[in-house]
Amino acid sequence: MEFGTARTPQFFIAATAPLQERRPRTQKHGDTFSMFDHNGDALGSPDSPEGIYHRDTRYLSHFFLTIGGERPLLLSSMLRDDNALLTFDLANPDLYEADELRLQHDLIHIRRTRFLWNATCFERVSVRNYDETTRRIRLELAFASDFADLFEVRGARRPKRGTMHKPKVEKDRVILSYTGLDGVKRQTVLRFDPAPDELTGERAVHEVELKPRQTRQLFIEVICGAEEPRFEPRRQFFSGLLEARRFMRGMVTKAASIATSHDVFNEAIRRAIADLYMLVTETEHGHYPYAGIPWFSTVFGRDALITAMQTLWLDPSIARGVLKHLAANQATEEDPAADAEPGKILHEVRYGEMAELGEVPFRRYYGSVDATPLFVMLAGSYLERTGDVDTLRGLWPNIEAALNWIRTYGDRDGDGFVEYGRRTVAGLANQGWKDSFDAIFHADGRLAIGPIALCEVQAYVYGAWKAAARVARALGLEARAHELETLAEDLRGRFDRTFFDEELGTYVLALDGEKKPCRVRASNAGHTLFTGIAYPERAVSVAHVLMGRSSFSGWGIRTVATTESRYNPMSYHNGSVWPHDNALIAAGLSRYGFRAEAARVLEGLFMASTYIDLRRLPELFCGFPRQRSRGPTFYPVACAPQAWAAVAPLSILQSCLGMSFDCSAGTLIFHQPMLPDFLKEVTLRGITLPQGRIDVLLRQAETEVVVHVLHREGETRVTTTY
Repeated sequence: MEFGTARTPQFFIAATAPLQERRPRTQKHGDTFSMFDHNGDALGSPDSPEGIYHRDTRYLSHFFLTIGGERPLLLSSMLRDDNALLTFDLANPDLYEADELRLQHDLIHIRRTRFLWNATCFERVSVRNYDETTRRIRLELAFASDFADLFEVRGARRPKRGTMHKPKVEKDRVILSYTGLDGVKRQTVLRFDPAPDELTGERAVHEVELKPRQTRQLFIEVICGAEEPRFEPRRQFFSGLLEARRFMRGMVTKAASIATSHDVFNEAIRRAIADLYMLVTETEHGHYPYAGIPWFSTVFGRDALITAMQTLWLDPSIARGVLKHLAANQATEEDPAADAEPGKILHEVRYGEMAELGEVPFRRYYGSVDATPLFVMLAGSYLERTGDVDTLRGLWPNIEAALNWIRTYGDRDGDGFVEYGRRTVAGLANQGWKDSFDAIFHADGRLAIGPIALCEVQAYVYGAWKAAARVARALGLEARAHELETLAEDLRGRFDRTFFDEELGTYVLALDGEKKPCRVRASNAGHTLFTGIAYPERAVSVAHVLMGRSSFSGWGIRTVATTESRYNPMSYHNGSVWPHDNALIAAGLSRYGFRAEAARVLEGLFMASTYIDLRRLPELFCGFPRQRSRGPTFYPVACAPQAWAAVAPLSILQSCLGMSFDCSAGTLIFHQPMLPDFLKEVTLRGITLPQGRIDVLLRQAETEVVVHVLHREGETRVTTTY
């Protein structure tokens, strides 16, 4: 993800109002997401990210409920385990009139129940009187929309904006609207049921009389766009809630289920799966996981590809949707303003006013060096997991186009390595997953000058050659498969000779534009284990460095070791801990037989989650060392939920279990399975193979993990090797 600095102010993510400090309540459906505080309000202050967003525009920036002119007291706020429903429980404070106590606190209970569905936020406000006398109360809801572009909310300053229109007020609704400089009119419709006693373009007032123990309900809709529902808000609330819950159940039940002997781990897993499917958006090509809330709730190539790899064992349909969507949006011509070149895979899509006007370059932006080889890698992994040759046959032209990009545009100087260098000054300076301006540097702290060949990108290219060879062989293209395997082995040898540093004991971070190595111990080297480009004798040394005290914080593996010049545990990429990074490294550790080390990574991330609201792993957290009886240190503007962070534990669990698939034989394979000490049993149900489904139980038995088949359908079987 791009992260701004003084060098890139137009993409700045403001840290004046840390998300961790606010701990907002978030929801998402489709291209709409919301962020509210624990009272259910959006306070509309200049540094607040709260509100309702649709397609990169904030359609509601202020939403503030008061009772008798005062803000209610917070009792609690809860998000259902499946993310379908938010509930805020509130009570009245002491209410005075002319310095006389008119209503004692905690006599009126307010419950706000809210969900998102089809670009609409639905809310029911239930008000109950627990006093012994009849009470008349005044509920006031103040609202506003700034129609700010997401990049404005993130900190961008625009010299000119479009035109805000005067609110249109009717009996039971208000229409707020704005015409942008792009000529598009955007509008927010607020509907109320029953109609308010007072309604203006800024507030709605209900005067509610409640007898003892009586409850009244108010219904509110916030609609992002012009199309309004056919029925009154009360009816829409219940029908929409039913549809939303059915939809979420349908999504989740497609995936394999996980249950373990550890109740808290089960909670973390349930939240991870719920977050994954909340972030999954239905496209015309299938399921696609948006990257994260709030800043990255859109199509990102790299993030979705890695998320799909992490969840391939759980639900292959996500990988299929990602492959098909990215193939449909693969670049076909050169466009320097978008960093696009034929065969290149998309990095990011934005729909807001600033993107449409070119004020940010991300309308359809291709500035990532790793998405293209990762696309080919995922295609090969999807074939191995599903045996779906028909889908791969349809994707083969896209795979060949991606491979051609790797050999031509990707290898800028013809040295056999893939480098990046932006083709527009408005684009991202660093185009690997560590894309902050200071992420790639030399041992003395000097920033690397491009074009830059990243360590992990060469590993991905190796993985892409190998994956494409498997696909070619499945399609009957034996000669092409042999050619691709030769390219992979040639790259492996050259990579080892050029990138491995005996003194560091690991691979260098990158080569700069002069082919000088960035001799830095960084987590990037762990990705060489993930793809298998590392020779076995190197893997031992790389694993030792990654799991040493300078790299492993106790919570996870740091992006940069504490020994390096730019190490800063509070930085975005130079010493922090990223769950997805750890998941890829754990997969690599497992690949080379270091399952105990993978289990340590799983234990560290899980224990971190026990200190985090909702057991939800954020995008990243600080790299300070783990200390007894203390949780991890949060990063101020980390997104949560973030797709590849949410599913990191699912991926690492697979790595610990040594789980793989032989779809031609209908076999689920566990190779030298291991469980971390906190897990004694793991039950996996509904694991699919082309031939049927399997349920298994894995149990610690002294020094081994024993696998039991609980149920099978079709011609399926399980094999275990030790």
